[in-house]
Amino acid sequence: MLKGENIVLGVSGGIACYKACDIVSRLRKLNANVDVIMTKNAAEFVQPLTFETLSSNPVSVDMFAPKKTFEVEHISLAKKASLCVIAPATANVIAKLAAGIADDMLTTTVLAMTCPVLIAPAMNTNMFLNPITQQNIETLKKRGFIFVSPDCGRLACGDVGVGKLADPQDIVSNIVEILHPKQDFKGKKVLITCGATREPIDGVRFITNKSSGKMGMEIAKAVVKRGGEVVLVKGLVSVDVPAYITNVIPVETTKQMLDAVMGAYEACDVIIKAAAPSDYAVENKFDNKIKDENLTLSLIKNPDIAKEVGKVKGNRKLVIFCAETTDLMASALKKIKSKNADMVVANDVTQKGAGFDVDTNIVTIAKKDGTSKEYPLMKKSEVAEVILDEVSKL
Repeated sequence: MLKGENIVLGVSGGIACYKACDIVSRLRKLNANVDVIMTKNAAEFVQPLTFETLSSNPVSVDMFAPKKTFEVEHISLAKKASLCVIAPATANVIAKLAAGIADDMLTTTVLAMTCPVLIAPAMNTNMFLNPITQQNIETLKKRGFIFVSPDCGRLACGDVGVGKLADPQDIVSNIVEILHPKQDFKGKKVLITCGATREPIDGVRFITNKSSGKMGMEIAKAVVKRGGEVVLVKGLVSVDVPAYITNVIPVETTKQMLDAVMGAYEACDVIIKAAAPSDYAVENKFDNKIKDENLTLSLIKNPDIAKEVGKVKGNRKLVIFCAETTDLMASALKKIKSKNADMVVANDVTQKGAGFDVDTNIVTIAKKDGTSKEYPLMKKSEVAEVILDEVSKL
């Protein structure tokens, strides 16, 4: 799969160094050539000989070590690299890269690179969450560096929290994805709704829900990455819209979202309803702030956007979401039929790590042919890829 690709693996000095051995092994099994650069601190945890044996290449540690052949080593490695991955990446190495400091073989080589650079942080929770580290990460992201988020769990120091090196398989999957991205949505236009709608009560108050828009935004990013064009109908969200998603239609109420969807769906091949529109609107809403001691609101049912799309979708594929607290699959299967959808993504929002305003989800995907598949707890970015994989099969 990676034959002909030259991967430079940077290993910095953290206890997670031993996991980098697994990364080298996995890359070699995919037929990639791997050159390892270690910091001197990394060599205190794992001997360079281990990486030399696994990679079948000499390991670089010391910039001034005698060379068997004449070449400027950090430049030659930078030029031959298809991709550089730093795993584990300590807070120190991240800080040096953010500041443009090049005082060892690893940072000097990375500074000379023009290929993609993937960074997999690993450190103590407090170090990772420190505002300085977070600012350094954001600085590098803005410069085009790609990050694999660390996992949560028990750390070597005994603390429990975020900071564990991402699973080696996840890191290798990211490498494959960067070098050989799927382009199965090339030539396709996908309409995605995301976020919550809100229905005004008076001049300052409104009805809404807990939706953050994170799931829909991850789907939109994944579509673009896989070659597709996105029309994003955006309600109230707590996440930024990437600059490369330019066709954005902001809405506030469910009626506005319906109008936006019905005005845009005809030009699209797929409609993914990931938003959480408010089911009800206030019938007797007020223009000014209500100051009554007692208040009774009359609610009226909002239009069902997915159902309206289902009536007119034709050959387009319609994907809906079903967030429930009870009777999940019964509700999901009922919705897929009543809304004439092709696929439903169902999740029980009472499960830990699933639902609104978190970065993970637990979903079951069902199709109109009656087939379904359950997925374990995953990052929403991973769920987005799973959803698109299933959409591409419709």
